[in-house]
Amino acid sequence: MARIYFDNAATTSLDREVLDAMMPFLTNRFGNPSSIYSYGREGRLAVESARKSVARLLNANPAEIFFTSGGTESSNTAITASVRDLGCTHILTSALEHHATLHTIEYLVRRGEASSSQVKLHANGHVDLEDLGRQLQASGEKCLVSLMHANNEIGNLLDLAKAGEICRAHGAVFYSDTVQTVGHFPFDLRRTAVDFIAGSAHKFHGPKGSGILFVREGLRISAYIHGGSQERNMRAGTENVYGIVGFAKALELASPLMDADSRYIRSLKQYMLESLTRKIPGVSFNGDPLGSSLYTVLSANFPKTLKSEMILMNLDIHNICASGGSACTSGVEQRSHVIAAINDNPQLVTVRFSFCKHNTREEIDWTVDKIHELI
Repeated sequence: MARIYFDNAATTSLDREVLDAMMPFLTNRFGNPSSIYSYGREGRLAVESARKSVARLLNANPAEIFFTSGGTESSNTAITASVRDLGCTHILTSALEHHATLHTIEYLVRRGEASSSQVKLHANGHVDLEDLGRQLQASGEKCLVSLMHANNEIGNLLDLAKAGEICRAHGAVFYSDTVQTVGHFPFDLRRTAVDFIAGSAHKFHGPKGSGILFVREGLRISAYIHGGSQERNMRAGTENVYGIVGFAKALELASPLMDADSRYIRSLKQYMLESLTRKIPGVSFNGDPLGSSLYTVLSANFPKTLKSEMILMNLDIHNICASGGSACTSGVEQRSHVIAAINDNPQLVTVRFSFCKHNTREEIDWTVDKIHELI
């Protein structure tokens, strides 16, 4: 069988229609959007048209959408601005956040700019929202709450609306890393109590290096990157015009197909869970895979043996792409901080399978059979 790709939480393939939309800005429409002549005006029109399209699809105001290089920059910007510009002196987060969040918070804490604490987790990895409310109630400081909408390793979903209501009731600033959910779930940002969200095009068949930061209207924050007046003085640097166009086109393509795609991909996830359970003795699963969870992610544990320790390498040899957790830490010989927080059992080997609309049941059958042979 040809190469099988089950690592769509790391990145997705670029849709042909997205590439077609980007190509003019990679070729003859190459102007700098800050230039005043026709080449530049074409670029400026493309950027602003993309902003309006993204805002419409997320039910936000175009003035609330800022284009960035991706989720990591958006997270850094939102968290740093909340401390330095919005006066947050304490940050509430969880042990399951992406390193773009955790490392930014650690940096600000080391510099003495804020303190931090973590919200408790339930046994299945869901955030304990009652504990969030208790900690906010007990805090005498202005707080930033940074909780991801969906975990990129185990798939657990946060009740974004409920978390936002708790934050608003206690006067807290709320940032949610929505990198795994923008392009996969519908958003209504006008009616959701969240102050910042992040998105990254390559998670939903758009280009790498293109992201957004939503900043709730009325929040006054400073630029994170300095040196120019781009993005309404919020992000210096010549705009990634073709990436921005690609982001908008990918979201435009994904939005009307979300229901159909999610049903199909969820059926693949359930099929793989059932197939692994039937064929692999001792397999278990992290998080809440059949409950409030990403339909794209399945995190499986295999009993640790000499054979299973080499499972990712052996899958790769057989042209099957999967991961041990976040792609951002691949190649680093350390246990995933997410898995350690919810299931700290060194006798288990974890593999993350993540799916997209291009995957098939035949690929799952082949993969499960190969795992059975290998371990």
